[in-house]
Amino acid sequence: MITTLQHIDRTVPYYDSTEWDWLRGSLASIDRDYGTILNVVFHHGPTSHVAHHLFPSMPHYHGDEATRAFKQVLGEYYQYDDTPFYKALWNILNECIYVEEDAGDKSKGVFWYRSISDYLL
Repeated sequence: MITTLQHIDRTVPYYDSTEWDWLRGSLASIDRDYGTILNVVFHHGPTSHVAHHLFPSMPHYHGDEATRAFKQVLGEYYQYDDTPFYKALWNILNECIYVEEDAGDKSKGVFWYRSISDYLL
């Protein structure tokens, strides 16, 4: 469940081998808030998962500090969702069924998560 919530969302791109590189792959994750108790239980991993991808050897207890430092630098490239995790999981399981090439440029190798209803419309 945690891995799904950290790596899958309609706002997180999926890259094929022609477009993937270390930085894009690292930023293709999302931070989420699990609430005070679960954030402590999970050592703030869900709220600093992007930091984990960018700095994998950094001790987890510095994750929130690092996130605060770099999220302004990353701007729109930093992914955070404050949807309650149980609602976010429900949305992912219902809306992120398959990936489809970017509609703007099908030659780029960038894919987005889609739902069955996207296909039917």
